[in-house]
Amino acid sequence: MKSPADRHVLSTGTAVAAPHPGASLTAVPVRHPWRWVAIFVVLMLAAMLVSTIVTNPNFEWDVVGKYFTSETILQGLWMTLLLTVLVMVLGILLGILLAVMRLSPNPVLSGASGLYIWFFRGTPVLVQLLVWFNLAALFPRISVGIPFGPEFMVLDANALITPFVAALLGLGLNEAAYMAEIVRAGIHSVDEGQTEAAQALGMRRSLTMRRIVLPQAMRVIIPPTGNEVISMLKTTSLVSVISLADLLYSSQIISSRTFQIIPLLILASIWYLIVTTILTMIQSRIERRYSRGNRRADPDSLWLRLWRNLTRFHTAPPSQAPLSETGGIR
Repeated sequence: MKSPADRHVLSTGTAVAAPHPGASLTAVPVRHPWRWVAIFVVLMLAAMLVSTIVTNPNFEWDVVGKYFTSETILQGLWMTLLLTVLVMVLGILLGILLAVMRLSPNPVLSGASGLYIWFFRGTPVLVQLLVWFNLAALFPRISVGIPFGPEFMVLDANALITPFVAALLGLGLNEAAYMAEIVRAGIHSVDEGQTEAAQALGMRRSLTMRRIVLPQAMRVIIPPTGNEVISMLKTTSLVSVISLADLLYSSQIISSRTFQIIPLLILASIWYLIVTTILTMIQSRIERRYSRGNRRADPDSLWLRLWRNLTRFHTAPPSQAPLSETGGIR
């Protein structure tokens, strides 16, 4: 038996006995007892959680199954998805514009963008929703015209600012402030030599931004943008305070009628988890595409492996050319 001093631990976690002249290598696996302890603890906690969820009658799983695909819930789910898509489109487009303004050498544009980001990031999104919903208390009439001059169009604020419009403006304008910082960080990640080379070729600043900078910045912009989409899906639940029939508000409507609060909250949470899981799988797929060629790319996530297993059944296996007797391809 060789002493521990004669062993060298390789990077693979296996202890290998130091060879003597004429002796063969003997691999001795390194033992990890605490790994098994951690696995046992995690499995025990998981079993306790499953047992509690299954055996506790107060969860009322029959009620969850009864209303899971009801018309009210599905309409609320559709409103949540629609609002998430529209808010993110508004936030991304306005965020790109704000990021470009923030990096502009013009102090007026840069200052206006910085002031916008400071205000909308510094106030709670719930407060912004309530202000937009009650905008008629500040401006009963919304007019379009020349300052201190004639008015070309006058609109009734109560008719214009519906709960859906208030939700779209409140969430979209707030999201634009965060997207502006994400896009600005992505632009900063591109080497300045790229911009200098484009300017040396006579390209305008706007053309350089569209053709050179933004395509390279996408590798940095995509991951946090995916996180923002998933976060926005859950943030849309705040619109229930302005009586917009999203998923959470729809479940509250049913619970107020049946007095079954917990099962309906569980139902809404399950739908949020389902949609969030799908979005996470899509995000992993997109991140993997933009990280091609990066040696430091993260390993495949759980959702990406699940996506591949699901799509593997729809992909035909590659055809193999017949081999000759010598092992070459005919």
